[in-house]
Amino acid sequence: MADKKSTPRTTTDAGIPVQSDEHSLSIGNDGPIVLNDHYLIEQMANFNRERIPERQPHAKGSGAFGHFEVTADVSKYPKARFLQPGAKVETAIRFSTVAGERGSPDTWRDPRGFSVKFYTEDGNFDLVGNNTPIFFIRDPLKFQHFIRSQKRRADNGLRDHDMQWDFWTLSPESTHQVTYLMGDRGVPKNWREMNGYSSHTYMLINEAGEKFWVKWHFHTDLGDGNAHLTQDEADRMAGQDGDYHRRDLFDHIAKGEFPSWTLKFQIMPFEDAETYRINPFDLTKTWPHEDYPLMEVGKLTLDTNPVDWDTQIEQLAFEPNNMVPGIGLSPDKMLLARGFSYSDAHRARLGVNYKQIPVNQAKASEVHSYSRAGHGRTVNAVDPVYAPNSYGGPGAQPEVGGEATWMADGDMVRAAYTLRKDDDDWSQPGVLVREVMDDAQRDRFVDNVAGHLANGVSEPILVRAFAYWRNVDKNIGDRIEKATRDLLGGKSVAPGMASAKSIAGYQGIPATSSIAKGEGQKNAIIDEREVDPAK
Repeated sequence: MADKKSTPRTTTDAGIPVQSDEHSLSIGNDGPIVLNDHYLIEQMANFNRERIPERQPHAKGSGAFGHFEVTADVSKYPKARFLQPGAKVETAIRFSTVAGERGSPDTWRDPRGFSVKFYTEDGNFDLVGNNTPIFFIRDPLKFQHFIRSQKRRADNGLRDHDMQWDFWTLSPESTHQVTYLMGDRGVPKNWREMNGYSSHTYMLINEAGEKFWVKWHFHTDLGDGNAHLTQDEADRMAGQDGDYHRRDLFDHIAKGEFPSWTLKFQIMPFEDAETYRINPFDLTKTWPHEDYPLMEVGKLTLDTNPVDWDTQIEQLAFEPNNMVPGIGLSPDKMLLARGFSYSDAHRARLGVNYKQIPVNQAKASEVHSYSRAGHGRTVNAVDPVYAPNSYGGPGAQPEVGGEATWMADGDMVRAAYTLRKDDDDWSQPGVLVREVMDDAQRDRFVDNVAGHLANGVSEPILVRAFAYWRNVDKNIGDRIEKATRDLLGGKSVAPGMASAKSIAGYQGIPATSSIAKGEGQKNAIIDEREVDPAK
């Protein structure tokens, strides 16, 4: 890590020193994040506007339409009408990669987005998930940095394994997800044979006002969810057909071969969350099934392809803040931030009236909103356009369970979640490697990690990566180091990110005031051969 004495302080875009690069301001360690965390808001809002017009993460993807039907009785948990016995609603789904641009290959190693829009009679409910039950980070302040580390360098516009592993090895909470990423689920065979997960913890509320915590699992009906391409197959397919996954989904639906998933819940009693041995709101953790077993809920089926991909898929917008009565958010800091970030991204990309785009409109419920005017508006506003009023405009009607809430108190702090008995960053990925993977999966995992590390990762970060994996499992870490060294023929000679000329900023790039005077880069150019990657 850089020497703090020589490293400039992180500031806001106004030059104000930042208190933390990693932690949002929250009420107590476990409480909600607060709106007066101006740096978090600046980071998220700026991030959402970095690229126009494609999505920032999850740019490459496609989807289809279908329906969801409840097949079991779980009514004692949520009052949401679309989850009652026998209920059936229309749905839209979008699958995607995370880091790749809109034209990138479908078969790059990457998590897959799995987002579902339910068109319910109480409005649209959006579940924004992935093909893994966890994620890389637990605090939203790190999300923007994480995505940038997975995308492209500033100087050459290339993706760089060195900066990926630099971020991961400095963020031990990433280990669980990186283990999934480097395993078989890092390149699914297709979207039809892929599981989907809420990853986040949500709240359910029943008619009596009782509250529960829930994780959503969509298990494919076409296997065990582990259908995959090997790295060699994925690399070959990236060159042969970069739209392989998009084509596979469209063609199978067109032929009447409709993919389906069984929705299952993990339910945690509300009170358990306070004392459970693992923080149930930490996005880097799973809930062991022996403690909270899966229960069947219903069937999700895709049976209709888009007619106009641009209007129906590219403009399809999901947002975790679309909650219907009976379902709510949780103290998961990542989920709370996404409640702002996603809708803000849509306003930037599609316009403030993006919910009037047909694919985003509420289909099964009426809209009575006081929103008016703005870019892209197609629905006429009618008077009165304010509340309260005396002329018969819509009025709020509070109901039991209409809004998910919980209690929090404490000082405003920048800190990670309070550690609990079994809270650490290494145990769950260790179990995944030792107990969940079989020998063949472990072999592929080692090969995938070693191949990734041997491709441009500098020696100092390589050493950190070996330690990273030994923390997960010593044997696996030793195997990864041997396989990597064998591929490299010894130590890495790759300069990694140290080859970026802009990094010379820490070695003499003029201050912001000099840049403003036009002196910006004249002293910033140094020969990359002069950069010592060990420093």
